[in-house]
Amino acid sequence: MSSFHGMSSVHRDLMDGCGRLPSVGAVVKGSRPSLPWFVVDAAGREVEPVSRYLRDLALGDASALTGRSYGYDLLRWFRVLWAVDVGWEQATEAETTAMVGWLRTAPNPQRRRTRLDSIPAGVVNPKTGKTTLLDGYAPRTIAHALTVVHGFYAFHQHYGRGPVINPVPESRDRRARMAHRSPLEAPAPARRARLRPKVRERQPRAIPDRLWDELFAQMRCDRDRALLACYVSSGARASELLGVRLEDVDWSAGRLWVITKGTGQRDPVPASPQAFAYTAAYLDQAGLPEPGGPLWRTRRGDPRPLTYWAMRRVLQRANSVLGTNYTLHDTRHTAATRMARDPSLTLVEVQTILRHAHLSTTARYTAVGLEDLMDKLAEHYQRPRQEVRWSQTYDPADVEAVFGAR
Repeated sequence: MSSFHGMSSVHRDLMDGCGRLPSVGAVVKGSRPSLPWFVVDAAGREVEPVSRYLRDLALGDASALTGRSYGYDLLRWFRVLWAVDVGWEQATEAETTAMVGWLRTAPNPQRRRTRLDSIPAGVVNPKTGKTTLLDGYAPRTIAHALTVVHGFYAFHQHYGRGPVINPVPESRDRRARMAHRSPLEAPAPARRARLRPKVRERQPRAIPDRLWDELFAQMRCDRDRALLACYVSSGARASELLGVRLEDVDWSAGRLWVITKGTGQRDPVPASPQAFAYTAAYLDQAGLPEPGGPLWRTRRGDPRPLTYWAMRRVLQRANSVLGTNYTLHDTRHTAATRMARDPSLTLVEVQTILRHAHLSTTARYTAVGLEDLMDKLAEHYQRPRQEVRWSQTYDPADVEAVFGAR
């Protein structure tokens, strides 16, 4: 069935970016462990079909952050349904087309730039070589939204609820290939499902040593220096390191215990002697936290846990001074790249430190970027061009007949 079948003018306005989604409803934090987040409508009433799906995710050992992320994707989906006046049980591919078209054309409010001196969207930063984010929604965000909505309807179809046909198209070819693929094999190319965007594979974004020294010099206190040193020596994710408690610091073994994203288990990660030295200096200045309290705290007012957004702001201030656009996750890429290129560490050892599920993920950090070849390329361009010389065993007349006169 065509995705344009049964589309109203409201559908087409959303798809072309002319219409606006109603800013109604919200994702609300729940008080029950089985439903840490839920969605409410314009009247503040709980959207029960969404709660059933999010509760199933939570009982299936999905993290609370996953439930929150899925809640926002489903809130957007229901806003589309409310805009076109279609019930969730009557949704078709036409509504999915409207949502995808809106995501492709609408500006992302989280990427609104208010500073006049900020780098325009989609422009490559000349110092870091990283492209600034576009004003709209990224293809990976659109793909994630489609996956969430597809899973929402697949869950309800299992219980005989909702439309007979899932409104989100799927690729049977891809599902067949993934079902019979060994995890040791590279994924075979498969046709994308309709409405699915092209998602490019992310490349590692390591910070060169020279720029890393400049970034580290911009840290204003021992706390920020300790955090940055821990990030680049442990390879821990931003939220993982911010959740460390004083009891999680193993000073004698030189390691930290973090809650790994995805598994929820507390695992050890290494840290450099420099990182521990800055951490000790930070604790001497700020004092020890309460038992069970967070190691990293705010510096002004009553001590509070240092959040991801607060640490992100620390990096943004340094970026403004240096003219760069680095993120906290770039520190993990930097740590992984340094370890993967160290000849004394095997790739399996680096995989263990980074806690990657697959070795192929770790192998990405062995790739050489263009910025790493600039010195060699400069020498290459300065070398004189080598003249073509033929072996003396060849008759000059034969060479001229085949290749022409030189």
